[in-house]
Amino acid sequence: MTDQAFFGWRVVGAAFTVAVFAWGVGFYGPSVYLHALHAERGWPIALISAAITMHFLSSAGIVACLPRLHARFGIATVTAAGGIAAGFGTLAWAIAREPWQLFSAALVSGVGWALTSGAAINAMVSRWFDRRRPAATAMAFNGASVGGMMFAPLWAVLIERLGFVMAAALVGGTMAGAVGLIAYLYLRATPAALGQEPDGAGRGAARPASVLPPHAPLPPGRRVWGDRRFRTLSIAFALGLFAQIGLIAHLFSLLANALGTTWAGVAVSLTTAMAVAGRTVLGWLAPADLNWRSAAAGNFLVQVTGSVVLAIAGRQPALLLLGCMLFGLGVGNMISIPPLIAQAELPRADALRAVALVTAVNQAVFAFAPAAFGLLREATCNGFAVGAAASLLQAAAAWVVSRRGSETSPLP
Repeated sequence: MTDQAFFGWRVVGAAFTVAVFAWGVGFYGPSVYLHALHAERGWPIALISAAITMHFLSSAGIVACLPRLHARFGIATVTAAGGIAAGFGTLAWAIAREPWQLFSAALVSGVGWALTSGAAINAMVSRWFDRRRPAATAMAFNGASVGGMMFAPLWAVLIERLGFVMAAALVGGTMAGAVGLIAYLYLRATPAALGQEPDGAGRGAARPASVLPPHAPLPPGRRVWGDRRFRTLSIAFALGLFAQIGLIAHLFSLLANALGTTWAGVAVSLTTAMAVAGRTVLGWLAPADLNWRSAAAGNFLVQVTGSVVLAIAGRQPALLLLGCMLFGLGVGNMISIPPLIAQAELPRADALRAVALVTAVNQAVFAFAPAAFGLLREATCNGFAVGAAASLLQAAAAWVVSRRGSETSPLP
């Protein structure tokens, strides 16, 4: 069967498009909401940051249940519901007239984010690919970076010309309609229903030895925390994403203070363009025997460098752009590497479970990052502490992810 006839690549394209909307609205959007609400209504940065925390925190429990939701209702139905929730949630942020209403809006937008983000994208792609999963995953998750590239400046332009409410209605309505249509057209099919095999191989083709699960399965239930593979993977990316989310939530606002809103949007787009480059190069050029934990540690260290440059840049445009580029190189791989580590270290069924659980833990932890970084920013009145804190957390993440050891040995 040829690649042209293999439906899996259409699913990758669908997942890519869902990721464009999911990250453009649910991930990069809150940073823009923070700036718009603070500028228009004078609400405190720490308060808006706390609502952003609620947005991510409300999604954590749902993500943990995502494999069960997919099994019961189907990936297509769940994804379409996520697009609708994200659309309504975005509008709810914009029409809030009292600060407490932001937290109600965050509950709705958090559901949309949970049903369309990392674990969902991985579930769309993973059943169609084995050997070529790194490349397919990289292509699908590139939609996340393209979403940041497109939506950061788009949000700025739409809010400036139409106002926050009309901009949110336009973007939210478009996302709900587009994601629903994509789910109906491309996410209902399964390889078995179409008579296809992973990677487009013919019926009866043997799976490559490199993708056979070489290690023991995960323990059930809460005993999963006794497995060092899961523990180190979860803790490392929780730390790294805490730093990344905290910095990104405030990045647009910090850059706007130094560069103005238009150039701040351009700088955020540059950050996400570098994320596309970093993820694409790693996904397509990585050798089959690549140690994905070592790749993760190197990725964290690249972000350490970018965070340090942002911390010391002050109001110097050249350094700010350099920091965005270095930081951006690691952004994309932060969501595409964990599924590849899980695939390399776990049986297929456990890999899906591990990705959902890791994503849920990560979101429960990094949900507090916008509020924590907001408090830090208000306490120090500058961006130096934000960049410095991010670099320290990312350095710790690099150390933890390299400490896999045996399956059940305790952390040092």
